[in-house]
Amino acid sequence: MAEFVCNICGLKNSFSGEPLQRETPGCSGCGSTLRTRGLMHALSMELFGLELTLPDFPRVKSFRGLGTSDANEYAMRLAQSFDYRNTFYDREPRFDLGVATEESGTYDFLVSSDVFEHVAPPAEQAFRNAWRMLKPNGVLVFTVPYEIEESAEHYPDLHEYGLAEVGNRVVLVNRTKAGEMQVVENLTFHMNGAGKSLEMRIFSEGVLRDTLKAAGFTSVKIYSGNYNPFGIVPAEAWSLPIAARKGPFACGVDAMHDVVEE
Repeated sequence: MAEFVCNICGLKNSFSGEPLQRETPGCSGCGSTLRTRGLMHALSMELFGLELTLPDFPRVKSFRGLGTSDANEYAMRLAQSFDYRNTFYDREPRFDLGVATEESGTYDFLVSSDVFEHVAPPAEQAFRNAWRMLKPNGVLVFTVPYEIEESAEHYPDLHEYGLAEVGNRVVLVNRTKAGEMQVVENLTFHMNGAGKSLEMRIFSEGVLRDTLKAAGFTSVKIYSGNYNPFGIVPAEAWSLPIAARKGPFACGVDAMHDVVEE
């Protein structure tokens, strides 16, 4: 048996050392998964260049961050370290990445875990909105299910739509911009903290890179390496944490003051 320290709660855990599935709970304390540990590992590297657990993050209240439906297991700890707030698509405080916001150039970092596959089309708009919200040196750290080569936009004509129950099935009813009515069956849903979310698309790695570049991000890094000390040993080479930077990393005077004090 091998051991790892959960980088979200700091608890030491035993595991086989074999590759882990993305959504299998691995921490006996907070229940963190490979996905959530990988996401926070990427955030630590992007903000500090160090492999820190969340309990070891310095308190830098001059770093401003925004979460989009972040899990409580790490959202609460981020709020303790940064000027950070969490938001949700389906409940208060509400925020939809697909809708333009007046918060331009406001955040040092955005965190998003398995959200972009659910935003209404076009997905490119959500990435452009994320880019606009970041400061010049800000970073978007996110996960999204993706394939190496295959991609598909399930509902490219989505305009005015809703879900309806027909018998024991749920169908999508859509009125296109041209006024055509569509009824779509055999929908795919993902479970989230509040219920089920409709899958709008499947990304490929290439499509993700191209979309991020078109949105204005200057660099894209996929965190594909193992980090056994945190139990980050992915079984697959896809759907890995991604960091997209608006500009090169730079630590402002206020942030550096906070780090030195800490």
